[in-house]
Amino acid sequence: MTGMKAAGQKKLMLFSGRTHPDLAAEVAAELGIEVVPTRFQDFANGEIFVRYLESVRGCDAFVIQSHSDPINKSIMEQLIMVDALKRASAKRITVVTPFFGYARQDKKHRGREPISARLITDLFKAAGADRLMAVDLHTDQIQGFFDGPVDHLFALPLLADYVADSVDLGNATVVSPDSGRVRTADRWADRLGTPLAIVHKRRDPDVANEVRVHEVVGEVRGRTCILVDDMIDTAGTIVKAADALFEQGAAKVIAAATHGVLSGPAVDRLRDSRISEVVITNSLPIPKDHQFDKLTQLSIAPLVARAINEVFSDGSVTSLFE
Repeated sequence: MTGMKAAGQKKLMLFSGRTHPDLAAEVAAELGIEVVPTRFQDFANGEIFVRYLESVRGCDAFVIQSHSDPINKSIMEQLIMVDALKRASAKRITVVTPFFGYARQDKKHRGREPISARLITDLFKAAGADRLMAVDLHTDQIQGFFDGPVDHLFALPLLADYVADSVDLGNATVVSPDSGRVRTADRWADRLGTPLAIVHKRRDPDVANEVRVHEVVGEVRGRTCILVDDMIDTAGTIVKAADALFEQGAAKVIAAATHGVLSGPAVDRLRDSRISEVVITNSLPIPKDHQFDKLTQLSIAPLVARAINEVFSDGSVTSLFE
């Protein structure tokens, strides 16, 4: 069975692009359905062709694709999938992006720059998406870029509960790796009932264009520090923050983030660092050669499946986090 019907013969159908089929399969299993069989073809010049192998007319369609390497291809593929659904008379189309690409380009820092996150939401709207669902967007305002409902899911409960089971919270401090992530860290500290510290990056007044004195604001000596972020990309920020914590006498550092982008030198940096464990979700596929002993991956499939079910049955996604 590739779909399930609700009152009024509404039918939920789940579609997956090619970047992270394992996550889609897990979500489908949680929902008790199968991913709709789809034929993908790459033409010689790199163009993508998509065709669904069964009728989608009148269905409530959920198209899941993490914007993963190669990122532009994965976004384009998802756009083409949405267009195919719209032209095949799907009743409602929800774009599910566990990791939403270009989320860091959410404002202009200087003149003559794009706001690419807004462009991506406009493209999905133009392709025919009625609704967006994403996990831990880099900034909350992206929800306002899309003209339609946006379900913003949080991996915090999943990550925080795992960390709470593995450390002594009485001797733990949640740490923001830079000033931009203080709100994220604050939510963590509230949930775990721990104090909060911040690693503050300052420019070195004696050296032009160098950050970089790392000051730790808050007490970390002798404590287990839980460094939290929404994503780990090249791991430069998180590893430098960990070094600053150890300089201030931290006993142990654990890093936790929703999205393991792990670009370029990230794996080597984390493996060689004094961080004892790196906890991420499976919002992005982690290839075999990017996995290492300190890495723990938790599944967001149950969370995404519950959110899809709430949307399908006209329930409340917000209730999942209250």
